[in-house]
Amino acid sequence: MSSEQLDRTFAALADPTRRAILARLALGETSVKELAQPFAMTPPAVTKHLKVLEHAGLIQRSRTAQWRPCSLNPEPLKLASDWLEEYRRYWEQSFDRLDAYLAEIQQKDLQP
Repeated sequence: MSSEQLDRTFAALADPTRRAILARLALGETSVKELAQPFAMTPPAVTKHLKVLEHAGLIQRSRTAQWRPCSLNPEPLKLASDWLEEYRRYWEQSFDRLDAYLAEIQQKDLQP
């Protein structure tokens, strides 16, 4: 994953409104109007959030006659998850080494 793509993904995920929009889209494709309903904001404000999500590649917007559906594109989320997984493994290994060291110290303390 490119650094720019990762930056766009995490920047888009930094906002709770955008995370809520993604959570709704995880249930399936829906219109911009339906996405805007739960939020106390103007339609242009919702559109700005959608543009950030679209720029990050997290959503796709299309047009079918008068209906303008949005859908989730999970690929950037998968790439960000893979990136985070490397760090999770690092920390788990570090904690495992710390556990082993603590067990060694405790064993020495128990010896007469």
